[in-house]
Amino acid sequence: MLVIPAIDLKDGQCVRLKQGRMEDDTVFSNEPVKMAERWINVGARRLHIVDLNGAFAGKPVNASVIQQITTTYPNIPIQVGGGIRDKDTIQTYLDIGVKYVIIGTKAIEEPDFIAEICQDFPGHIIVGLDARDGKVATDGWSKISEHSAIDMAKKFAQYGVEAIIYTDISRDGMMQGLNVASTVELAQAISIPVIAAGGVTTIDDIKALCKVADQGISGAITGRAIYEGTLDFAEAQKFTDNF
Repeated sequence: MLVIPAIDLKDGQCVRLKQGRMEDDTVFSNEPVKMAERWINVGARRLHIVDLNGAFAGKPVNASVIQQITTTYPNIPIQVGGGIRDKDTIQTYLDIGVKYVIIGTKAIEEPDFIAEICQDFPGHIIVGLDARDGKVATDGWSKISEHSAIDMAKKFAQYGVEAIIYTDISRDGMMQGLNVASTVELAQAISIPVIAAGGVTTIDDIKALCKVADQGISGAITGRAIYEGTLDFAEAQKFTDNF
């Protein structure tokens, strides 16, 4: 199982939000490339980058910063989300060296779009399902839909996405621990890998996930915890490698 550092970009800086609120951010660095270097140097084998401005604008805003990272570290798989709503944007990201694109709001609003892009860009599509109480959230978590996260995940698995990133948004950025039970429930319902996100706080969360990784959980994204020091990234990845 991979431990995947999150680099969330807002106005070109590395930040973390609480429960997706753009006005409730903490700036951790104004040098995203050096932040990527920091995590790669301690063992990161994949990076999770989110264009927060893009998520709200519906189009890429921090793509130039992302390109700096992909150019500097071409051998590290990078998954990018935030504001990816059309094929041209996907192609642009793949052209600058991004390995996986993460589709969120667009996937819920237009599921057929996922079927199309899985055919056009096989092996590069991940769907991000952000949920509260089992219901999918959209538009930068500002809206809660009536769609069941599990039902949507089953549909996308059939379309051929590479993985599902599942975030319990009630936990994200709150340092309250991961919702392991709901993550496992989702993973057991589908045949593709699930990457857990939202609430990873300490090594205990990583240990808990490792115990159920065989249920279909391939990774865990962590952000605020590794920036604030409640989770030692190197220790976490070493633990998963030796589990």
